[in-house]
Amino acid sequence: MGIFDGLRRDFRSGYEIDWMLDLDFSADDSMRSYLKFMAIDTVLNFVGRTMSTVKIGIESKEWDYILNVRPNSDNSAAAFWQKFFYKLMAKNEILVVVSDDNQLLIADSFYRNEYAVYEDTFTDVIVKDYAFKRTFKMSEVIYVEYNNDKLEKFTKGLFDDSGELYGRILEVAMRNNQIRASVGIDSTGTLKDDKDAGGRTRTEKLQGFINKVYNSYRTNSVAIVPKMKGFEYEEYTNKQGGSNQSIDELNKMVTSLIDDIANMIGVPTALIYGEKSEMDSNIKAYKKLCIIPLAKKLQDELNAKILLKSEYLKGQRVEVFGMLPPDPLELATQADKLVSSGMFYIDEARDMFEYEPLPDGKGQIQLITKNYEQTLKGGEE
Repeated sequence: MGIFDGLRRDFRSGYEIDWMLDLDFSADDSMRSYLKFMAIDTVLNFVGRTMSTVKIGIESKEWDYILNVRPNSDNSAAAFWQKFFYKLMAKNEILVVVSDDNQLLIADSFYRNEYAVYEDTFTDVIVKDYAFKRTFKMSEVIYVEYNNDKLEKFTKGLFDDSGELYGRILEVAMRNNQIRASVGIDSTGTLKDDKDAGGRTRTEKLQGFINKVYNSYRTNSVAIVPKMKGFEYEEYTNKQGGSNQSIDELNKMVTSLIDDIANMIGVPTALIYGEKSEMDSNIKAYKKLCIIPLAKKLQDELNAKILLKSEYLKGQRVEVFGMLPPDPLELATQADKLVSSGMFYIDEARDMFEYEPLPDGKGQIQLITKNYEQTLKGGEE
């Protein structure tokens, strides 16, 4: 009997849990770290928000409360599943252990011991600042892998070159938008260090006046300064006709990095940028290429770990649904054709829209309209 059987006991109060969603970028320089975190976080947060709407269908009332209401004392179900799938995609794997008081805890770090014949075990499991001393068996935890290779492996070469290029473009942009000016002074003598009654040299007084002029130009929308004989201020930046080419190149590079990460995850980039064109087809592709595979991974793991083999053979199932559900009003005509032709029962059509079956088996009756009935005799009969 595994630790999951402890859910048959009464709930007791738990201790504080937290999740860290930080990505390990310590090996990169600051520019690559910034680009990498921004691109990955943009895409993974988008998917995480979608998966936060997940619903778990299960017969057990205790599990239903844990999975759909309060997985632990610190997180609601929506917050828990958003962090779950974010970390799954970022780290390529995720481990969830069940505490003695029946809380689902996402491990921040762990070590997996792999065996050829026996089930794998997990040691050095750390949740927040708490380190578990015990060893967890594979049958006692929820463990999901995302890909065969880590996302870090695909992005390393991508960001190594992009970080340096981004820094060069940023340097050019700053240089192009730099304010350049000169101050001309008509002076017949030298700027000696002789101090006046106030203790300031002529150089210091001149620099103070220049600072006042500059601050007036920098902070005021309308700047009026006295024009003094022998003192001229001339700015060259506006005369050179600055270009926004470098800024456009920076934006294009950031967009390109986000596009590459989105393509790896299976997210249409138009959805990330909020584009309205072809939204229906993009949502269908997003659901098919990204959301459904994630839901299937979780569903298979829950079926294997929560249900006993005997319960599964009797027909019990754990279902994962609720992400981007279809609108029944938009597909009412198609649903009517499926039922009226006798191809689907009503309950089967309701299941497509993620609705519960009708009570008392009313949805298990085959309905066929007259225009679909087989003609047995010819003529008027």
